Amino acid sequence: MASQDWFDKDFYAVLGVSKDVSEAELKKTYRKLARTYHPDSNPGDAAAEAKFKEISEAYAVLSDPEQRQEYDQIRAMGSGARFTAGGQGAGGFEDVFSMFGQGRGGARYQSADYDDLFSMFGQGGGFGSGRFGQPTGGYRGYGGPTRGADVTARTTLDFMTAAKGETITLQGEDGKPFKVKIPAGVADGQKIRLRGRGRPSQDGGENGDIVVQVSVRPHPVFQRDGLNLRVTVPVTFTEAALGATIEVPTLEGEPVRLKVAPGTPSGRVLRVKGRGIQTQKGTGDLLAEVQVVVPTHLDGPAKEALERFREVEPDENPRAELMAKARS
Repeated sequence: MASQDWFDKDFYAVLGVSKDVSEAELKKTYRKLARTYHPDSNPGDAAAEAKFKEISEAYAVLSDPEQRQEYDQIRAMGSGARFTAGGQGAGGFEDVFSMFGQGRGGARYQSADYDDLFSMFGQGGGFGSGRFGQPTGGYRGYGGPTRGADVTARTTLDFMTAAKGETITLQGEDGKPFKVKIPAGVADGQKIRLRGRGRPSQDGGENGDIVVQVSVRPHPVFQRDGLNLRVTVPVTFTEAALGATIEVPTLEGEPVRLKVAPGTPSGRVLRVKGRGIQTQKGTGDLLAEVQVVVPTHLDGPAKEALERFREVEPDENPRAELMAKARS
């Protein structure tokens, strides 16, 4: 970042903190903002991405005690001073050096003047020395050394591994294996970030990350619904009509017994508390959806029994409400 930018940008305002903010409060505020505006949380949102870059730039300066001191000193010089090309109005080099007793217009500045200017910021000499001269040739206020690139990896897990969690081994782009701890309850499409395990920085900065994108194979019986597990449970006509106690499978393997109330229709959901996905954030439930199964064939006695039932069943039209709504 050029000095001009440090004059123009109020990093305290960007982060919404006071100038005497503590390091702890600064970090807390930045983390909250970063979670809000991170591109992973706002896919395709250019405004959120721009805001994320802005708050990251501000935090990079204010979180470094030396850079923060330099920034505060530069800002304290006043809005009239600018590191821009010379000119007749305020904002040229002349505005800066006039503080050291130099006249405006055509004045010649000696090397001692440059030393005086940079000594304000704790520099020992002129251009090319001190913190203003970085190994990368850049200006430190622009964010310092660059961060290494992230590396993307993919893995496909079976349903049970994703639900229960496990440590697996993947192969890196360099051919070397590395271990990944899969947290319990990881969902299809979720990303796991391994901090500092990506490509190294080219100029002494932080390493990038490994970002593992997870795919989860479907389960033949269960489906994820957040932390809940859904399962469709067939029941017979008589079980639904007369009521029954049935067994329902669980992800752990041991079935649970559920009571089906008399007159239970298809689609009714029976809840088993605490038998869903278990994570550090909480535990879901098992949601058993009842599906009434109609016999595909009837023998003589069964058919006769149903014929007799039809003669005595209540005179109700189950489609009456449907027809009324269709006419409204």
